[in-house]
Amino acid sequence: MNIIEVENVTKRFGRYKALDDLSLSIAQGRIFGLLGPNGAGKTTLIRLLTCINTPDSGSVRFCGHPLTAADVSNIGYLPEERGLYKKMKVSEQAIYMARLRGMSRRDAIDSLQHWFHKLGIESWWNRRVEDLSKGMQQKVQFIVTVAHHPDFLIFDEPFSGFDPINAEQLKSEIMELKEHGATIILSTHNMASVEEICDDIALVNKGKVIINGAVNEVRRTFRQNRFHITFDGQADISDLPEWMQILSCNNDEQTTTVQLQVTDMHKANDLLQYFIARYPILSFGEMLPSMNDIFIRTIQAQNENH
Repeated sequence: MNIIEVENVTKRFGRYKALDDLSLSIAQGRIFGLLGPNGAGKTTLIRLLTCINTPDSGSVRFCGHPLTAADVSNIGYLPEERGLYKKMKVSEQAIYMARLRGMSRRDAIDSLQHWFHKLGIESWWNRRVEDLSKGMQQKVQFIVTVAHHPDFLIFDEPFSGFDPINAEQLKSEIMELKEHGATIILSTHNMASVEEICDDIALVNKGKVIINGAVNEVRRTFRQNRFHITFDGQADISDLPEWMQILSCNNDEQTTTVQLQVTDMHKANDLLQYFIARYPILSFGEMLPSMNDIFIRTIQAQNENH
């Protein structure tokens, strides 16, 4: 089942077309990476999904019905533009924002205290917001986003400003939310995080979806017939057939590791058959392009064609 279905949506701001007949769907219980360069239309799409704006044409459906303002109570949104009232106590701020999402004061306090303890910031409950570091403020805003137990969550650059330890903690929490049934949009430029936790992605540029699919399928679609192979001992591989090209070669006292480009006429089995007869092989695998490589190649190619 799709929790979100965006069909042929166009959104203009004056003469500027932010979304251009854009369509995509998000399956329930998945982590969906929303990718694209600055100005691609990602924020406009998110604002449509949270009813901040409405489309000029096309439709947005939520859980099978047209999205309405009443659905927003079942959506958690962490915007890229962070904002907390600096003079308020952290607890007052968090309770206030949880109540805006329909929670009673008692339920808000129970949920918030649970999350404050879970993320290790319970000692900040009665401190003022202005006393918190940027990273600590982001933790508070993450908590406020999830405190009302929404089924659908949108995180816009959630790892921005976090050190590696806290970023890893946040990834773990996002994965746990998915395990408990939440559907999540992750809008980010952190391609390593996309590969690590996203199930599906859409790459948006100039208001259109230009790549859409499961992360592993997208990476396989952009495969370049590149492989890595590690031999036991030092191997002399200087004299290779012309259908192989060495990309890199590293030797140590015990192993030789080579990265190879193979022509489209030859496949992995051809490579293995060639080397098995000549050297003891310790490991072998295909080098799929990273999401970062795919992002750069695709956006550059599209920009060159326009």
